[in-house]
Amino acid sequence: MFGPKRFSKTALAGGPSVTDVPYREWLDRAAALAPHTGHHIGGAFRDGGATVPVVSPRDGAAIARVASAGTAEVDDAVAAARRAFDTGPWPRLAPAERKAALLRWADLVERDRETLALLISLEMGKPITEAYGIELRAVIGCLRWYAEVADKQLDEAPRTAQGSLALVTREPAGVVAAVVPWNFPLTMAAWKIAPALAAGCTVVLKPAEESPLSALHLAALAAEAGLSPGAFNVVNGPGEVAGRALGEHPGVDVLAFTGSTEVGRHFLRYAAASNLKRVWLELGGKSPNIILPDAPDLDAAADTTAWGIFFNAGEMCTAPSRLLVHRSIAARVVDRVVARAESLRVGDPLDPATEMGPLVSAAHHARVLGHVDAARASGARLRTGGRADGPYLSPTIFDQVAPDMPIAREEVFGPVLAVLEFDGLDEAIALANGTDHGLAAAVWTSDLSTAHRASRALRAGTVWVNCYEEGDMSVPFGGVKQSGHGRDKSLHALDKYTDLKTTWIEL
Repeated sequence: MFGPKRFSKTALAGGPSVTDVPYREWLDRAAALAPHTGHHIGGAFRDGGATVPVVSPRDGAAIARVASAGTAEVDDAVAAARRAFDTGPWPRLAPAERKAALLRWADLVERDRETLALLISLEMGKPITEAYGIELRAVIGCLRWYAEVADKQLDEAPRTAQGSLALVTREPAGVVAAVVPWNFPLTMAAWKIAPALAAGCTVVLKPAEESPLSALHLAALAAEAGLSPGAFNVVNGPGEVAGRALGEHPGVDVLAFTGSTEVGRHFLRYAAASNLKRVWLELGGKSPNIILPDAPDLDAAADTTAWGIFFNAGEMCTAPSRLLVHRSIAARVVDRVVARAESLRVGDPLDPATEMGPLVSAAHHARVLGHVDAARASGARLRTGGRADGPYLSPTIFDQVAPDMPIAREEVFGPVLAVLEFDGLDEAIALANGTDHGLAAAVWTSDLSTAHRASRALRAGTVWVNCYEEGDMSVPFGGVKQSGHGRDKSLHALDKYTDLKTTWIEL
């Protein structure tokens, strides 16, 4: 995934370093940027209707005004995807042809990597080094991975009674609506778009209101790559209008959503009230990071903790926002995490030296500060941070946190760490499982038996042992409990976008 061992934020192996571009040049590029601003429907951009500003969190300036969809534009996008699925070429292409188109698309994303990184950095505040070196690397890898899968799926011919032939075919499920968040605007989109298109589905993507520009540029590259008209569409708009319209639309067969648990509940209601479309949810997290006294390297565990919670300004569903540390080593570990937090360079995301950028919006900034104030009021001790400087928030750590405090139970989605101490593994597991979420977890230990016992006992979709945020496209990603259901990544993601059809033939 995004872990520090797997990715370098400064360079793609064998490629140029984004830090070679001076800060002044990024500013000049930003000033000259002319992004796409209309919906992308049926293979072409469409302007007109209401527009809304896209505001950069780095300075509060409007980057552009984009079209904002109402139900009419959503109807048009779904109709385009419906025509493309029912009568168009995309589902009927040989899988090798879909593979070739997806590979061309990946090549174009790599060609425009700096432009896409700049758009992401401007629209949601991700440091340019991370947008280029981490997010775009993940997007390119995802498109290529599912391109290679497209022509390698096999149907079945079970052995049946003599005189009969049974065929079990995996067929595309239809029109897919993908509703994605702003924190990893293209990675979360690619995790849904790529397997759906590889399977032969057609897609309508609704990016977050905060981050439409990178998605629109991605759509332009899809058309340039030769994806057939209507195979991939993008509509912008607020969730309560465009998102709801997709959730309720009878022309949508599958809806895949990444975002908050609250909004996930709405999509289940929309599906129940309309055509009972399948809804796949990847929702919030309050991920525990358990450090035991026999961790192979306590300093590495502390450094990885700091990296994990402050990466992407903590705006990450899997962020290790709860540090569960054995009482005997708590002082040493927490002191090192505090030191790492205080050494981070917070600033303009277009500065290649920046390690943590601004929070995505003024509204989100206020929500995160509300969690900080609530933690103080509930009796948690502020060890460092908690200071706001315009759109920026200093890396923040609370210790002396009790399990029933809101800071220990509620997803903050910001650079805020809650430290809880424990005396034994059973207590740690009980604390770890003591929330409504179950997206990810980690345990640090040198004992193989302890690692197995803990990973089996932790109620989470992913458990890391002696690392955090590591992985690749071959492994599934998703949650349990109120963190959702269904899986992105890996071959298992294809299950969301395909149906099994049985054909029985009497010979």
